[in-house]
Amino acid sequence: MAHAIEGILGVSMEKIREMVDVNTIIGEPITSPEGTTVIPVSKVSFGFASGGTDLPVQAAEKFAGGSGAGVTVKPVAFIVIKNDGDVKLMEMGASSSPIEGVIDAIPGIVEKIKAFIADKKAAKAEKSGKSDKADAKFSDATADVSEMTEE
Repeated sequence: MAHAIEGILGVSMEKIREMVDVNTIIGEPITSPEGTTVIPVSKVSFGFASGGTDLPVQAAEKFAGGSGAGVTVKPVAFIVIKNDGDVKLMEMGASSSPIEGVIDAIPGIVEKIKAFIADKKAAKAEKSGKSDKADAKFSDATADVSEMTEE
């Protein structure tokens, strides 16, 4: 025959399993009208305690016991998937140190600098292309005037 504490532990663990599943940790995806998908990520902590004792009684063995459990669900991040396929992990809360924050920001800063340089190069190339066309038109006009004065 199973001891009563086994029943208490079994019921408590089953209730915890019902409360905490994979959808608690990685939440249901949420899609915005623009096509961006956001998936919540949570940290789940739980504690469990139980205890009991056999009470000596002349007529029959008696058992007294109890158990308890606690569950904490804390959102820690969001996975953001943009409709162009760009995926980012956006963590909740401040980083543990300012240096960590700077290190975490470096990839984004590098991407912004690359985009800035590419924009500047494109603007310079476009401007250069326009001045080349203007120079060509000026040369053509000068040649036409030269031909007219020679005649």
